[in-house]
Amino acid sequence: MSHEKTSHFADYLVPGKRAHLVGIGGVSMCALGMVLQGIGVTVTGSDMHQSKATDDLIAKGIPVVIGHSPENIQGADCVIRTAAAHDDNPEIAAALEAGIPVFERAQSWGYLMANYRNAVCFSGTHGKTTSTSMMTHIAMEAGLDPTVMIGGYLNLLGAGHRVGKGDTIIAESCEYCDSFLNFAPTIAVILDIDEDHLDYFEDLAHIQRSFRKFAELTPMDRGVVIANGMDKNTIDALEGIDRRVVTFGMSEEFDVHPARFDRGFSSFDVYCGGAYYTHVDLRVLGKHNCLDALSAIAAAWVLGVDPEAVTRGLVSFTGAARRMEFKGTFRGADIYDDYAHHPGELQATLDAVPQRGYSRTIVVFQPHTYSRTHALFDAFVEQLSRPDLTILAEIYAARETNNIGISSRDLAEKLPHGEFYESFQEITERLREIAAPGDLILTIGAGDIYQVGEALARLER
Repeated sequence: MSHEKTSHFADYLVPGKRAHLVGIGGVSMCALGMVLQGIGVTVTGSDMHQSKATDDLIAKGIPVVIGHSPENIQGADCVIRTAAAHDDNPEIAAALEAGIPVFERAQSWGYLMANYRNAVCFSGTHGKTTSTSMMTHIAMEAGLDPTVMIGGYLNLLGAGHRVGKGDTIIAESCEYCDSFLNFAPTIAVILDIDEDHLDYFEDLAHIQRSFRKFAELTPMDRGVVIANGMDKNTIDALEGIDRRVVTFGMSEEFDVHPARFDRGFSSFDVYCGGAYYTHVDLRVLGKHNCLDALSAIAAAWVLGVDPEAVTRGLVSFTGAARRMEFKGTFRGADIYDDYAHHPGELQATLDAVPQRGYSRTIVVFQPHTYSRTHALFDAFVEQLSRPDLTILAEIYAARETNNIGISSRDLAEKLPHGEFYESFQEITERLREIAAPGDLILTIGAGDIYQVGEALARLER
């Protein structure tokens, strides 16, 4: 972060100034508002929709207006906007016309991070929320009193964020639109690099360059890059980098690695720098969760955290919301929900299923964005062919319009056991017809497909 940018923020994000947050109900924006309030900034906000987040903000003394209007920015010294609020937003347009500085959400987080001695930033195509959550559990057990920003809900915090008084901030760091290049990590964790967000990035090489720039944001003197040594794309991206690199992986060739496995990938000893560090018992299953845990352990080791706090923190972690989250049962079938929305994430989720011993796996999948579905179509087909039955909901548009002319029906037609339904109600009815004891019903996707599992579970009551 340049001195010019830092000093610019320093004029506004200080006690006594008023910051207005446009889109304050978003996970990251809500947390930002709380942190700014915690350092003495007067915070107001607006959002298009009332939600639990906006209710929580109001309960904590932050006024929130539902709906966007030029009047909402009156009295603001600066405006901070979510990525979805463009220059034609009424409040942004009014601020620009009035000469009120408009900052981006990620820029604001980056400025705030620069005030912490330790900024542990978890990046990667897959696993960010889980790893950030695991690190939060460890930091809380270690008494670090961290400030936290997670892109999901964590039961430990009762939210996706936390405002602490310690000198450590832990942040999920997303590469989309190069957002994480605004951050100021002292420890940059790279979990993996895969093709994703191809509506912004040109190709894999472009994505790798972005992650390398992220790693190079760490300070020359004391910065550390923690990298998945098993991920070739990550190692290639970091080749020759002039920072200390700590690798993690499943064998002893890596700086941080497990040994003496028991119960699959959930119970093991951990070695750091060639020496025994601690023993870990995870309550989440699968190799991908083991790797996520190793990334958090590596960060804790670099910070000098007591090994016993690592053990206690990880055994208390039962999963982030929407990461293989148990939703209930229906006619003897277990219902789980998972946020996976990329073929690599689907693979990791489905790889963990056989360990659970179900007689049949029924996946209900809602693709996320037209561009991702189109760009990774064949890889989606490969993974969605694995369950005994795959039910497709229509694509969740998110920020996009369907200029491609693609539908989930196209995916269903390529699957050996695929079905497509236009509405959630039809999907729920289909599940109601076929659910049986021993089934695993797994709703998957980054949109609102979790509602199907919740609706089915309610029918059991």
